[in-house]
Amino acid sequence: MPEKTSSRGSGAKKGAPKYQNKFAYTHNRGSKTTKKILAAPVDGLCKRCTDQVMWRKQYRKYKPLTTPKKCVACEQKKVTKAYHVLCDGCANEKGVCAKCMDTEEIVEGHNPKTSQQRVKEQQELEQKLANMRERQRRSYLRKLRRGDIVAADVPDVCNSDDEFEYTDSEEGEDDEEGEDSDEE
Repeated sequence: MPEKTSSRGSGAKKGAPKYQNKFAYTHNRGSKTTKKILAAPVDGLCKRCTDQVMWRKQYRKYKPLTTPKKCVACEQKKVTKAYHVLCDGCANEKGVCAKCMDTEEIVEGHNPKTSQQRVKEQQELEQKLANMRERQRRSYLRKLRRGDIVAADVPDVCNSDDEFEYTDSEEGEDDEEGEDSDEE
């Protein structure tokens, strides 16, 4: 008779994983489905369910609905959001979470930016990058790709050929010195 090992019913070993992950999971940022999933709003849920759905979005486990689901309250095909069991109307009417149906406080929606806002930000970023020198532009684009900075962190560079920018106070000091020499 074989010896028993310390494992659960399925034969899986107990304990922590042997190796820790070296780096965090990152999305395929060029994917259309990823962009669509990240743009989908998360609303009508309690704090716990909101965190669960946001985790699914973050680690690419979120699967959007292709056709509307049947609401468990009104029995009509009105549920258009993934992981919800109640339609928006029934959830608002009953004052419950649309996923777990608990009467806990509903978190205001995690609505990401609209497509117009994203287009506007993209145009602003392109304008900022167009004003930069080639070396600066490539450096910022590399940092953006790696995720070290966000588009809002890119500085707005003016279109001047001078290496240094002079303030009004420095120019004013030069004028005053010139006036003193004229008086003497």
